[in-house]
Amino acid sequence: MATKIFVNLPVQDLDKSEAFYLKLGFVLNPHFTDETAACMVLSEDIYAMLLTHDKFKEFTPKSISDAHQTTEVMIAITVEGKDKIDELMEIALNAGGSEARAVQDLGFMYSRGLNDLDGHIWELFWMDESAIPQN
Repeated sequence: MATKIFVNLPVQDLDKSEAFYLKLGFVLNPHFTDETAACMVLSEDIYAMLLTHDKFKEFTPKSISDAHQTTEVMIAITVEGKDKIDELMEIALNAGGSEARAVQDLGFMYSRGLNDLDGHIWELFWMDESAIPQN
């Protein structure tokens, strides 16, 4: 089954968040973008919908958590290598993001956690499946 994923994220400042994700290499899809939402394309099948708090509240009766204080979800995405992960982290840090945790290097897997401007956690990871220890 071919499917697409739209990760919906509430953001405090839509323009700043859009600029942050553009710096990381996401592409803006203008067809699903307006003054309340920005559709950021990560790949052909993966999108991040950046929604103002008012827009986000249209989809849920629950309160919006402060992702700087609590964690409900971590979004993990594969990256083509360790160097690219480090490059993206440097871009993110310079654009106002922060490290979510220390680097994890298991040899067969390398990952870093990134907090975006609103505290949403993105796990950037590379893995060599052929080198996973067998036990």
